[in-house]
Amino acid sequence: MNSFKSENSSQVNAVDPLDFVRDRRRYYFDTRLNSTMVSVFQGDFYTSANPNETITTVLGSCIAVCIRDPDIRFGGMNHFLLPQALGKEAVSVQHQLRYGSYSIERLINVVMSHGGRRDRMEVKIFGGSNLQSGPISIGSHNADFVERYFETEGIQVVAKDLRGNSPRRLRYNPCNGKVLVKRASDVGALSIFAQENLMSSSKLNETQFGQVELYRRN
Repeated sequence: MNSFKSENSSQVNAVDPLDFVRDRRRYYFDTRLNSTMVSVFQGDFYTSANPNETITTVLGSCIAVCIRDPDIRFGGMNHFLLPQALGKEAVSVQHQLRYGSYSIERLINVVMSHGGRRDRMEVKIFGGSNLQSGPISIGSHNADFVERYFETEGIQVVAKDLRGNSPRRLRYNPCNGKVLVKRASDVGALSIFAQENLMSSSKLNETQFGQVELYRRN
């Protein structure tokens, strides 16, 4: 039986919103870690049960949520830009994974579809930096949202590294749950951070920045 499971192998009957980001994923082998690295970009998520895979991303104001069920040794990581879309873009399937309210729920559902249980889930959250000053602190708003999301859902967050003013490089092994977080200052990381801020700001300009409503499960 193949022990590797990923979102790539899931059967999707409707239009899959991951189609537009799969081609942008970068796979490479890190000889130092002896692991295949899978890069996750904005508006994407990836799941795996392969102990030889490490999911990696660079975060600025965006948030990455790492979720796994340690009993089945399966989990994944997402990368979203804003809490939720407002207005017309909220109905665009291809763009929904950019927003935490959809992206986190999708990730949870995939873990559960592979035998995971909500009461066993191990959650770690990262990102939400504010590198640039402005009237709206996008990173802080994202961090507030993700903390409130899991409080409302009743799922314990076992580790977090949020806010601040530096980009983060993140590596996560969903099989064993190990996370490496490094505050990044290199040109590549800062470029990604600037891109995130530009994309997030453009979304804010398209719609009003409203309060995100969360509903506690019964």
